[in-house]
Amino acid sequence: MLYSPPSGQNAHNERERSMSRDQNIAAQEKFAEGVNSGNFDVFDEVVASDVVDHDPAPEQGPGPEGFKDMFQTLRTAFPDLEVTPEHMTATDDDVALAYTITGTHEGEFLGIAPTGRQITARGVQIGRFRDGQLVERWGSSDQLAILQQLGAEPQTGEQDKGLVDRIRDGLSGQ
Repeated sequence: MLYSPPSGQNAHNERERSMSRDQNIAAQEKFAEGVNSGNFDVFDEVVASDVVDHDPAPEQGPGPEGFKDMFQTLRTAFPDLEVTPEHMTATDDDVALAYTITGTHEGEFLGIAPTGRQITARGVQIGRFRDGQLVERWGSSDQLAILQQLGAEPQTGEQDKGLVDRIRDGLSGQ
């Protein structure tokens, strides 16, 4: 069977979905450009004021200002901060991104004095968009790899135990 392009209302809906997908990708790319250039004011345009971040950075506040503050903290610690997309896929509502973050540790980061060391870490983000704005975000960067590259000693104690270990300790009465 030969493929025939959509016509009528189906063609209109297909164009609308494609426009939405393209608009969301453009918003994600503009967000990344803001991170890499240090022009965090772009977040006012591409991040919804009521964005829900399911995985915020420590002490990250709400909305575009929260993203600005968090990335300013990162850029202060790593002035040459660069986020490089490695793979991106998108639907009508979501943009998923695998990336690599690099930088030189020249300012305090999570209580660690500047080391001058280069860091490289991988990360993944899934963003849900509406009308060209990020409205919901899930994601993670490999913070353990960053800390190891900076020579930070891992902390020990209850806060570092995984959920399974804490449940096991609770069940055994420890």
